[in-house]
Amino acid sequence: MKKVLLRGPVLTRSGYGEQARFALRALRSREDMFDIYINPIQWGGTSWLSDITEERTWIDQIIEKTIHYTQHQGKFDYSVQVTIPNEFENLAGVNIGYTAGIETTRVSHEWIHEANQMDRVIVVSTHSRDVYEGTSYEAHYEETGEQFTLRTTSPIAAVNYPVKEYEDMKPLALDLTTEKNFVCVAQMGPRKNLDNTVAWFVEEFFNDEDVGLIVKTNYAKNSLVDKEVCHGRLLNILSTYPDRKCKVYLLHGDMTDKEMHEIYLHPKVVAAVSFTHGEGFGLPLFEAAYMGIPVVATGWSGQLDFLCDKSRKEYFYNVSFDIQPIPDNVVWDGVLIKDSMWAYPRKESAQKQMRACLNDIKDNQSKDAQEYAKQLRERFSEKSLYKDFINAMGITEDDFDVENWLDNLGLEEIE
Repeated sequence: MKKVLLRGPVLTRSGYGEQARFALRALRSREDMFDIYINPIQWGGTSWLSDITEERTWIDQIIEKTIHYTQHQGKFDYSVQVTIPNEFENLAGVNIGYTAGIETTRVSHEWIHEANQMDRVIVVSTHSRDVYEGTSYEAHYEETGEQFTLRTTSPIAAVNYPVKEYEDMKPLALDLTTEKNFVCVAQMGPRKNLDNTVAWFVEEFFNDEDVGLIVKTNYAKNSLVDKEVCHGRLLNILSTYPDRKCKVYLLHGDMTDKEMHEIYLHPKVVAAVSFTHGEGFGLPLFEAAYMGIPVVATGWSGQLDFLCDKSRKEYFYNVSFDIQPIPDNVVWDGVLIKDSMWAYPRKESAQKQMRACLNDIKDNQSKDAQEYAKQLRERFSEKSLYKDFINAMGITEDDFDVENWLDNLGLEEIE
């Protein structure tokens, strides 16, 4: 049995937290193969999970086991490190970096260097993989001055997220006075393009009394202070449109994964929208798509893995865009580099696609979304994606010592 250390923000409400929990579930699906250990880390200023579930109880127990094991200088066969590449470390015999990758057109040279220190790298979309593999730099060795091309040499695999299934789901209780509502789930920050999302929506549906936009957002935590800041930001945007008839709703605070899915069951929630500049994967859009509601989104980056089928046929309202350099104020040294680019959705296309989506809904022409959701649930099943993740680690059944596993079970031989 392989001793595997998972290092990541497994207890945080963040994209990387969700990624860490997926990796953990994949490992846990084969407890016959893996002896699991967990090193939980923080992720920025995000909140930690507070709900008590069977999984959370199990995680806490494994963390305690890990503390005891490392205090006695225990060693690991594998590490799975769920974080940005700058933080990859040599923690085990085989080290696997698991990152969301990148939402732009290039990765930094630091990311390439750190990825090459890993035995394998796993990313969440073909976009992230292709950008990683397609980025190179001309460099030279300090000692000799010899020129060389720096590119990623470690094997890179793309593994998407699986769909989630919940029992006894019911529409989330929302106080909506408008009959047809778009929903946007996005953190307040430059990459999500939330200011333009709200402004373009209001301008398009300015005189539509029965149309609304639900904005599920936060800056970092789900605190009261965070809510007030988000509320103030929305009021500032909406102050430009004092006579609007459409509605904008703020949805803020801690919600379980099940409650997030239940948003899409509300009879007055009819579509999801995102004018993002770029996504590693785009988990909120994925959840909306497999819950069966139409999606209006930028036609670039990680979300194309699920908004298109395997033949690349589109199943969304595709917002056109221009690829241009990222703004100076979002440059993050070693992460979002100055000479990288991302998508800038076009306002006219965004408004045209929102209107087309709403018209199709009113004309009962949105059944394709429900049919496509069935495809997504089959294509992105937990069983399939867990297997893909374990394969991406480079572990096969042939690597598993069956005899040793049976011995550890302590079974008595029957004559």
